[in-house]
Amino acid sequence: MPKALWIAHVTVTDEDAYAEYAKRAGPAITDHGGEFMARAGRFEYLEGTPRPRNVVARFPSFEAARDCYHSAAYQEALSFAKGAADRELMIVEEIE
Repeated sequence: MPKALWIAHVTVTDEDAYAEYAKRAGPAITDHGGEFMARAGRFEYLEGTPRPRNVVARFPSFEAARDCYHSAAYQEALSFAKGAADRELMIVEEIE
């Protein structure tokens, strides 16, 4: 079964609220088998609209990634990000 990635591009507008989101989101992600591959590290934007924070998390499957997003724990964490950041988040299935 192919693994899946969460890929997020973020511009934080409220550092305190977003820090609370990150504190709560991390455990929700790991509880669904997710592991961070990149988290706000160095980047070079080559095309599109740059966002200063970029995050990649790998999950054991597409379903695990989707289930994590819709879980009560992640949705609670997400409530702190709403209004505290402009972001895009997608799930991408890896090639086997």
